[in-house]
Amino acid sequence: MENADNNETLSKFGFKEEIAEEANIQSANEGSFSQYLPTGYPEPVKRYRLMVEAFNLSIEETYYWILSQLRRDQSYQYIDKITDVFSASEQSAFWGAAQQRLSIQQDRVSQYMAAIGKMIKDLFQLVRELRIIDERLEIYQNWEKSKSADVTLKGLYVDLVEGASKNPSSVYGLAQQVGFTILPDLFFNTHVYKTEDLDSVIDDMKYNKQVKNVLRRKLFAYVNWKIKTEKELEDRRRFQLKYLRQHWDTIKMYMAWIKPHLRNIRRLQMKEKHIESPDIINAFETSMIEIEILAKKPSVKKIHPVILATFEFRTRPDMSFQQDQYAHKGPIHVGRVIATLRSYAWTKEEIQKYKSYRDEETMELYGMLDGSVKAAMEALGDELEAYLKEAGEELKITKDKIEEPKKKKINFGALDPFISIFKGFGEIFGALGPTGLFNFEKKEKEYVPSKSDRKKAAKTANVNLWLTYKNYKKAHKMITW
Repeated sequence: MENADNNETLSKFGFKEEIAEEANIQSANEGSFSQYLPTGYPEPVKRYRLMVEAFNLSIEETYYWILSQLRRDQSYQYIDKITDVFSASEQSAFWGAAQQRLSIQQDRVSQYMAAIGKMIKDLFQLVRELRIIDERLEIYQNWEKSKSADVTLKGLYVDLVEGASKNPSSVYGLAQQVGFTILPDLFFNTHVYKTEDLDSVIDDMKYNKQVKNVLRRKLFAYVNWKIKTEKELEDRRRFQLKYLRQHWDTIKMYMAWIKPHLRNIRRLQMKEKHIESPDIINAFETSMIEIEILAKKPSVKKIHPVILATFEFRTRPDMSFQQDQYAHKGPIHVGRVIATLRSYAWTKEEIQKYKSYRDEETMELYGMLDGSVKAAMEALGDELEAYLKEAGEELKITKDKIEEPKKKKINFGALDPFISIFKGFGEIFGALGPTGLFNFEKKEKEYVPSKSDRKKAAKTANVNLWLTYKNYKKAHKMITW
């Protein structure tokens, strides 16, 4: 990421960018050293920089020594890994091993993405089938209540079951024969809802016996068809609901499986700025590693002492053969490490903002995956949510309703009945009097950290930062003061 983009992104999250004091550049116009390069990190309270270079010593020890110092000696029990990026030259053996692992992860992701895409496509068909079943069941449920529903259902029976006029033995087919012209009118206008009532209703009609027998046969078959198919539709709807929930759970399971692979792909991919760096030469067996951890202590007045440790490794990985694990070659990294330690006094919200700033790339990958599912949900509307809720799935797809925060009221104890009288007058005359004159409700003020609270947290972080820096130099026999 370029420096200008860093500055814009940090400003968006409410941070002022740090300026690197080590890179003082001479201005072309003024001829003086007055230009400093931004680092892409928020401006710290204090910063220490440490460079260790040893081509015969494993530099992994530096990272674990500082991690142990922060965790055990300085009592920073809450440590989060923010960045873990590896890059290697294309001709190195480690690059080949990393690319093999990357291709495995990419193959898995492509398989899961294809499966998720197919299942999302099938989701539309499942919801459509449920919608059609509900439309049909609505006619069945209103069958005895509405004559229109009975006529509609009879029309479906004649068209779908009997084959309409194409079948000579259907209601419409028999109407074309002499003596049965009135059969469709009798069939559609005779409303009988039980097979037991058919004989009594038809026997009272003043038509010839042959017409009544045909009508009796058609109505009996229709009522029986309605009773059987209604049960069949209800059973099918129950099965379809269970299958929809199983289908949705499978999509969620695949999404849960794919997200670690997306994170692995992002971490296995070589970082562009490292590949283009002059520290990595294609013909050399070199690699670059970037690690960043955020350590914080419990808050005092909602302010956390925070130490941000950044490690930049330029290493020569040595692929050593492990006798006890004959199927694995593990690298030993030797070379140079630049450790930068920064101290901050941050609130919980500011820590979360910084994590969000660093996680933008990851969120883009997850957003691509979640966006396709979200688009499908929005296209299906509230129907998918309603069906899943009916199937027993606790899901909320629509936008959450913003609940107004409940106002806390002051409890006056024994004086509360008397105070309530004045509160009643306040509600009556509130529109006439000044705003807040009769207001007995306690307003919650948003907590704003004071400068003194930040200074105390910053002082704690600065002391711990200095002790970590000083102890490392002493433990490694470096010049200290």
